Amino acid sequence: MTEPTEPEQPTAREQSARPARPVLELDQSASASAYDPASVPADGHGGKAGRFWSVRRVPAGLLALVVVGGAGLLLYDIAAVRADRPAMQWRRVTADRLAEWRLDEVAVLAAAGLAVLVGIWLIVLAVTPGLRALLPMRRDQAHVRAGLHREAAALVLRDRAMEVSGVQSVRVRMRRSKASVRARAHFRELDAVRADLDEALGAGLKELGLARPPALSVHVGRPPKKG
Repeated sequence: MTEPTEPEQPTAREQSARPARPVLELDQSASASAYDPASVPADGHGGKAGRFWSVRRVPAGLLALVVVGGAGLLLYDIAAVRADRPAMQWRRVTADRLAEWRLDEVAVLAAAGLAVLVGIWLIVLAVTPGLRALLPMRRDQAHVRAGLHREAAALVLRDRAMEVSGVQSVRVRMRRSKASVRARAHFRELDAVRADLDEALGAGLKELGLARPPALSVHVGRPPKKG
């Protein structure tokens, strides 16, 4: 009879090649997703899909009302003075106050700074597209443009994440360049849940059809202990 042999002990090289066991009670700080936004085609057959420009009716309307009202009142007063009538009270008071103020006073400098800030704000509104919450989608046809609201995209990703086994709750924050997902798993190993989330959310981002697919960041953790 042959004596039973003891199992061979793994060598140091085999031990280093084995994957480490996941720590179940700690959050996973990084995603191992195979989703690559660069692999998703940015533009369809209909051409480049740029951002949507806001018409900005409210700021333009308010500014137009202020300018037209002030210019109309000033022109009326100038015409009245040319017709040998006294200037309006507000114009005489304003002229007297301006004659008394010095350029180095705090009130004058504050008013000038406020005017500069308002001017910069108006310039920024004029040269930027706006509508940051609207994500442009790929153009499959040249005469059709489509967009997806960030909240709607986040809701789609949340629904896809809730379908993964073991997920208890999900919070999705959708930006133009990055989709951040934080999930709580009440059973299963966190690495397994995170791998399934990476696959499901990567497929979900591709199906959204965005012109500039965002990067994906997934964090998985355990629910807080009660008591």
